[in-house]
Amino acid sequence: MNTPASTPVIRTEKLVKCYGRTSALDGLDLEVHPGEVFGYLGPNGAGKTTTIRLLLDLIRPTSGQVRVLGQDPRAGGPKLRRRIGYLAGDFAIDGRQPVREALTYLGNLRGGVPARRIRELAERLDLDLTRPIRSLSKGNRQKVGLVQAFMHTPELLILDEPTSGLDPLVQQEFLAMVREAKAAGQTVFMSSHVLSEVQHAADRVGIIRAGRLVTVERVEALRSFRKVEIHFAEPVPADAFTGLPHVSQVQVDGTRLRCRLDGHADALVKAASRFTVVNLRVEEPDLEELFFAYYNGEEASRAA
Repeated sequence: MNTPASTPVIRTEKLVKCYGRTSALDGLDLEVHPGEVFGYLGPNGAGKTTTIRLLLDLIRPTSGQVRVLGQDPRAGGPKLRRRIGYLAGDFAIDGRQPVREALTYLGNLRGGVPARRIRELAERLDLDLTRPIRSLSKGNRQKVGLVQAFMHTPELLILDEPTSGLDPLVQQEFLAMVREAKAAGQTVFMSSHVLSEVQHAADRVGIIRAGRLVTVERVEALRSFRKVEIHFAEPVPADAFTGLPHVSQVQVDGTRLRCRLDGHADALVKAASRFTVVNLRVEEPDLEELFFAYYNGEEASRAA
């Protein structure tokens, strides 16, 4: 059963979850579209894992609505969950059985997974299928978690801190698996505080703070400003660049100018042309800078 292209794969409306007097989610409105990779960002305690547990009916909302693949997670039951690949942030697996046996068992719970599929994923992640589960390191247990999430080619992948404990080479292979899932039409909802992995994988990003969404944007749209550094042949006065349209955070250190550019560069280029330019560098911000820019902006707005 596939979800119609017009139906959000994940949809929450005014979603609230309270633990006693503590509010973990406060009116969350969220939509994830079919076939996209959605990055869900926030520090520990922001509400990421609570959101995921509500999507999977592992906990129940205090109020509000949740729809996953067009269904109420509670009403959908096991049939709905077979259409989902889930990796918990605290993924734990134990036992004396070999990895292959454990993955085969989990695959059978989902209707059966070809042994070749399990073997291919294990090879990509450098996971030894013959080792007993109990002998695995944290990183190798995380690989088991990734294999069990991806192996039945689910319509929706929900991954909570998926690269925890993985070495950089395996992280890159994981990102390749995410891109392949997207190309195959699967939807990926990926929570993380490792901003670089989301930056390279996601179509859109939601930033959550204290149970509320700060923003939801396409990754390209978030990069609305650029960092500019210009080196001149001689020292330049700061007031030649202060107050220019779309230019802010001007810093002049002798022959070097640093500033932030939000919009057209015309005024900055014309001002710089009055002096001898030796070198010019323009950089897009990475997602980490944007993340903290949004957090700091939210903090400032709350204090105002």
